[in-house]
Amino acid sequence: MLVFEYPERSQWPALLQRPVLDTTALETSVGNILAAVKQEGDAAVRRYAQQFDKVALNALEVTPAEFAHAANVLDAELKKAILQAKQNIEVFHKAQQEQSRIIETMPGVQCWRKPVAIEKVGLYIPGGSAPLFSTILMLGIPAMIAGCKEIILCTPSNAAGEVHPAVLFAAQEVGVERVFKIGGVQAIGAMAYGTESVPRVHKIFGPGNQYVTCAKQLVNKNGVAIDMPAGPSEVAVLADETCVPAFVAADLLSQAEHGPDSQVLLVTTAPGIINAVQEEVVAQLAQLPRKDIAARALENSRIILVKDTPEAMELLNAYAPEHLIVACKDDITIADAVVNAGSVFLGNYSPESAGDYASGTNHTLPTNGYATAYSGVSLDSFVKKITFQRLTQEGLQQIGATIETMAAAEGLDAHKNAVTVRLKQKTQL
Repeated sequence: MLVFEYPERSQWPALLQRPVLDTTALETSVGNILAAVKQEGDAAVRRYAQQFDKVALNALEVTPAEFAHAANVLDAELKKAILQAKQNIEVFHKAQQEQSRIIETMPGVQCWRKPVAIEKVGLYIPGGSAPLFSTILMLGIPAMIAGCKEIILCTPSNAAGEVHPAVLFAAQEVGVERVFKIGGVQAIGAMAYGTESVPRVHKIFGPGNQYVTCAKQLVNKNGVAIDMPAGPSEVAVLADETCVPAFVAADLLSQAEHGPDSQVLLVTTAPGIINAVQEEVVAQLAQLPRKDIAARALENSRIILVKDTPEAMELLNAYAPEHLIVACKDDITIADAVVNAGSVFLGNYSPESAGDYASGTNHTLPTNGYATAYSGVSLDSFVKKITFQRLTQEGLQQIGATIETMAAAEGLDAHKNAVTVRLKQKTQL
């Protein structure tokens, strides 16, 4: 990790730059795959599975027998952990349920808002170098609580056409019954446009690499809703002299191991911890099975020394990290200064891994600076908020002149007349 001491503000944009691909070439290649899936359906899906995942898929959908086999072979301790995480995530997301409340804005004028579940949703679960079965809990649980009628899940298989048993067990436990062995761009296309096997959905959820993110953004332009632009994972750590260097190093590496395009950032007000953290990073990295991946991510990562906490928070809010860890003595107070972040972890005993798996918060979060405008996935992500209003004859008489005056001022006479004809009606209907 490169170290930058007391950089000038003019240097911040360069220091906070994330690793990116050439989006022009990316959009062209991704667009071609999406077009093929749209036109050819299952045939294109199978072709790209062979090309990218080296698997010849006969049936695209997971069978009941495969679900049963997964439940039988999965380690009992892992099952227990998944069920504990499921319980915590359910508790946190059920608390987000909103009840309709009628508001009378003036006598006879009632307005209210009702949450209605999105009928058809698609969940994308990355596979690649690691099966992210935890993401099923993060997406499937709020989808079920919201009451989505149709939930489908796409995830890549291995070369033998098998889906990791933890993925199938987690899906079954949250109630997702339709799972397809499709990964990457072709999965996004299948859910966006529908194929002979895969139903078309109204909204697509799930993280992925830059190809998957690009695919989601392209189908979004064609009218399919997406959760957010969620690309390579990232973490920023704010640490002072009270941090534990071994903890900080572990948090940095936990994100670096996601992939070579991930990024980690350490911002500190304490010059004395920098060497200690670097030494811990080296020592812990050597012990990781995915050390080569993590090492490549560290090449895109930085340690930035700043003069004080206010400056640190200004820099971090400019970065808008997916995950922000505050390993400082005044973590609760500092939290009030957070403006842009996907999810925040306070104190020395709140590793980002807790939110990734089991504390209850959602780990599908905005990356690449999108935390300036996007929230992470929540129960609200799976519902639409439909507004209602009901005016009595008295209510329309109360507000009618206001509407007529405004409509006339905008030159919309038909709008005005929709009120006028009712005001002239003397009989109570």
